Amino acid sequence: MPDAIESPEFRPRLTTGEPFSDAEREAVYRAIYSRRDVRGQFRPDAVADDVLLRILDAAHHAPSVGFMQPWNFLVVRDAEKKSRVAEIFARANSEAAAMFPKDRQDAYRALKLEGITSAPVNICVTCDRSRGGSVVLGATHMPDMDLFSTVCAVQNLWLAARAEGLGVGWVSILKEAEVKAVLGIPDPVRMVAYLCVGKVESFFATPELEQRGWRARTSLSDLVFEDHWGAKAAMTRAWPLQE
Repeated sequence: MPDAIESPEFRPRLTTGEPFSDAEREAVYRAIYSRRDVRGQFRPDAVADDVLLRILDAAHHAPSVGFMQPWNFLVVRDAEKKSRVAEIFARANSEAAAMFPKDRQDAYRALKLEGITSAPVNICVTCDRSRGGSVVLGATHMPDMDLFSTVCAVQNLWLAARAEGLGVGWVSILKEAEVKAVLGIPDPVRMVAYLCVGKVESFFATPELEQRGWRARTSLSDLVFEDHWGAKAAMTRAWPLQE
């Protein structure tokens, strides 16, 4: 164990627990509620390195169980590599379309589900499942906590990007092994997210899939239980639906 933990004079460094100011709080919620999965609105403008480093640092400050920090961020700007990943998507997307009921396949094919070559930057977020060692504090009984922690890093990056005026699109219709081969990602590292990042012409006011009639947002009152599974929480009855 680290000497600091065993030292009797150990004193943790603490900061205030006061809430944010009204303006600060509103900024956080604005980023959350206006974040969108961007696919077709990317501009070709380069993303400045200082901005890119800010959003990556935000991702690096995500919570991680056991402080294992299992993530890496592979920044992809090379046009040839992006093109190869786009080809992987095209093959997988064709397979995916056939998995839906016939009456939904045309609607599925009409959706634009990636911006791999149009976004100036792609970021592959990975999880090194060996980084924490054979026994990880907090993951002894839920071994997938490294993957969950990495997803928290993706969310941090996404919200920071929105605050910077950058769009992010998560491309999940990919065959992991094929993308790993293109990017030289070794085992046992997992690919958790393949993200398209860049400045955008505009953000959808509400989620694009909702606007296109693919799915509607579920009411919060249907999702919050209290004390027992299925027991609706009284506090949600008057809660307005957030767009």
